[in-house]
Amino acid sequence: MKTGSDWISSCSKELTKIYQEWFNLADSDGDGRISGNDATKFFAMSNLSRPELKQVWALADSKRQGFLGFTEFVAAMQLVSLAQAGYELTSDILKTEIDKENIKPPVLDGLDALVAKTKNLTINVQSEVNGNGLPQPVPTSQWFASKSSKKLPLNAVTSIIDGLKRLYFERLKPLEITYRFNDFVSPPLTNSDFDAKPMVMLLGQYSTGKTTFIKHLLRCDYPGAHIGPEPTTDRFVVVMSGHDERTIPGNTMAVDADMPFSGLTTFGGAFLSKFQCSQMPHPLLDEIIFVDTPGVLSGEKQRTQRSYDFTGVISWFAAKCDLILLLFDPHKLDISDEFKRVISSLRGHDDKIRVVLNKADQVDTQQLMRVYGALMWSLGKVLNTPEVSRVYIGSFNDKPINEDSIGPLGRELFEKEQNDLLADLVDIPKKACDRRINEFVKRARAAKMHAYIISHLKKEMPAMMGKAKAQQRLIDNLADEFGKVQREFHLPAGDFPNVDHFREVLSGYSIDKFEKLKPKMIQAVDDMLGYEIPELLKKFRNPYD
Repeated sequence: MKTGSDWISSCSKELTKIYQEWFNLADSDGDGRISGNDATKFFAMSNLSRPELKQVWALADSKRQGFLGFTEFVAAMQLVSLAQAGYELTSDILKTEIDKENIKPPVLDGLDALVAKTKNLTINVQSEVNGNGLPQPVPTSQWFASKSSKKLPLNAVTSIIDGLKRLYFERLKPLEITYRFNDFVSPPLTNSDFDAKPMVMLLGQYSTGKTTFIKHLLRCDYPGAHIGPEPTTDRFVVVMSGHDERTIPGNTMAVDADMPFSGLTTFGGAFLSKFQCSQMPHPLLDEIIFVDTPGVLSGEKQRTQRSYDFTGVISWFAAKCDLILLLFDPHKLDISDEFKRVISSLRGHDDKIRVVLNKADQVDTQQLMRVYGALMWSLGKVLNTPEVSRVYIGSFNDKPINEDSIGPLGRELFEKEQNDLLADLVDIPKKACDRRINEFVKRARAAKMHAYIISHLKKEMPAMMGKAKAQQRLIDNLADEFGKVQREFHLPAGDFPNVDHFREVLSGYSIDKFEKLKPKMIQAVDDMLGYEIPELLKKFRNPYD
């Protein structure tokens, strides 16, 4: 699929300069983003019909961010030009081979007058400055003024992600801090968590092809990649875009404010020593981050305990990821105890999970049918869902498919399955904004439920005597207390946290020091979910709807 950067790379320097001038004209706020209001004014000069302009916006803003950056603006201008030339604007037009180098800029009525007006305004401003002598120096007190020191006003929100940030820091984070949600469930979010690129995590036992899968997609090696029949990947490796090829240690990653991994410090130095980042320049990594994980242990190896909370780390990444790939090998279908715990830690993220039966060309067609059935049976017991999981069958490496074992029909099946999985991966950047909203709403509901549980436990504590006994009784009968909260506030049973995990964390706190229920904070989150988020989505939808 062609992206905005593909369109820019096809433009000459002269054409890119023209589009940059147009972009600056259309950007009324000067914030580097073309809002819906900006677009309706600027694109109206093209004289295209409203349905055509609606399609231009939909194709250019494929990530549904609610605004156009420069790359998306160039794509929009190219689409306008194609529409003026008589092309039908469909999603397939970006996939067709069009001679983009010869696409001229679109014809925009009134553009020359707008350019002249802007130049005159600039000249007048400069003459006023020159007429008053040298400009006054900026007070030294403003040299080091933090941008974050100013509260972001509502009208300054120029994207859906900006709006979610504001809502989190003003509405949700106070509730999380008050009821210690960050200690029980998830560390507080930072700006980098909202701005991070979508992530894909690969899970599986050793030698199921996780690292090879990433290399297959990148079509090259990445720094620090090791492949072999033994457990070669002994650490969590984040593969992401960078200016040059290098590896970054985990402790450095965790303290970098520009990266969304600060929450991993809670797992301690033992984990951070087994965490690293591999950076390299690559167009796919400009859109997606890959997370390669250590092979899940099986057999006798499970008795060797890891030095950190492996399932806890998996759960942390699962909450951040947009897609989770479970890789299986036809010769490794057994789901070990550790693998069961890992899959259980993915609870609540079922919509992100995709199952991949890799190296499937190592068995013949008859064996493949039996392997597929055995895998479905094993997964059914672990996932505890009546629905059948989608399993992609293929051999995701750079070697040619072994047709001697699977035959020509198997080759056709593998190609279709691979195309389906790649289509799923290609859609990730498009759905990233929707996923952010989905995860934000899930977090808000979880924080609200956590507040109900904590305040209920506080209410059950005596005012004076017998606090230690009362606390132990509440911890021992935590499942019953969950039931009381569910009935009192009419909450769904499936949304409650894991009882054993909650009990383990709760035992380290004094329940008597928890906060009572604060209805105003709960109401603020309810208003955010019921009114403010829908208004935010309405504000940044397609301006031609």
